[in-house]
Amino acid sequence: MMAVNTEFEEARAGASRRPATEPIRCVGILHHPRKPESVTLAEEMAAWLQQRGCIAWLGSAWNEDAVHARLEAEPGLDLLVTLGGDGTILRAARVGAHFGVPILGVKMGRLGFLAEVVEPEHWQEPLAGILDGHYWLERRMMLAVRVLRDGLAVVDQGEVLRYQALNEVVVSRGSLARIVRVTTAIDGDFLTTYAADGVIVATATGSTGYALAAGGPILPPELRNILLIPIAAHLSLERAIVLSEGSTVSLKTVADHQVILTVDGQFEVELQGADLVQITASPDSADFVRLRSPSYFYRTLMERLTWNL
Repeated sequence: MMAVNTEFEEARAGASRRPATEPIRCVGILHHPRKPESVTLAEEMAAWLQQRGCIAWLGSAWNEDAVHARLEAEPGLDLLVTLGGDGTILRAARVGAHFGVPILGVKMGRLGFLAEVVEPEHWQEPLAGILDGHYWLERRMMLAVRVLRDGLAVVDQGEVLRYQALNEVVVSRGSLARIVRVTTAIDGDFLTTYAADGVIVATATGSTGYALAAGGPILPPELRNILLIPIAAHLSLERAIVLSEGSTVSLKTVADHQVILTVDGQFEVELQGADLVQITASPDSADFVRLRSPSYFYRTLMERLTWNL
């Protein structure tokens, strides 16, 4: 789908790449609806791409249903460009992974762990390089989540509650400052019951997000592992556990107050007492267009960890 220049083969060592046979012809540009400057940039970028013979269309990153419908109706998209922060990229990743479309993040937010173009005013040179095939693709694992109630999938307004997550899935207390007890099983076998503010199940991508704040380890982004981390554990297991890609994590809460399921910090579901949350590695993976060498991750990590110093 996307051509990759062979001179970048060594630079991408250690990162998986999706086979590609054709150059970029069609680009979708997703802007942040609350950042007017991102709409302006999207229009400039679309005009620039069209001058170079590409098809380019614009959409809101916050309207995943519309983007999903467009990709179903108009297959053949080669690249999704996101203009915003990591939240914008998370939204695009769920759609892009489903259709096998790589993502280029242009940072217009605060942190930008996932963005490749970190200076939005200088977007033309990197995009020109990508059109010439000077890039590699970094593949990142995602999580698949479903909610079961009385052994059956929970349905909300006719839709089964299933989600995809690039960062993490969190089962936690609601507004009350009270612990929840989360009975946790791995591949159907009981592991432990956490007494904590909640439990995080994260990917390697999510290891630098909420999981890091909760004391979890930092994993290289290409690892296909699942992290299990309690939040503020009280008199229970407090260490993070690293699971294999093939593991199934089951979480069931015991609480007489509100318990919330949160997916990538963007979807929220209020759980009932006997609900079971099952999390596995998703069959879909998110591909990110990269221009820098694979060691970019550690440089970016240290920059972000020390940005307030």
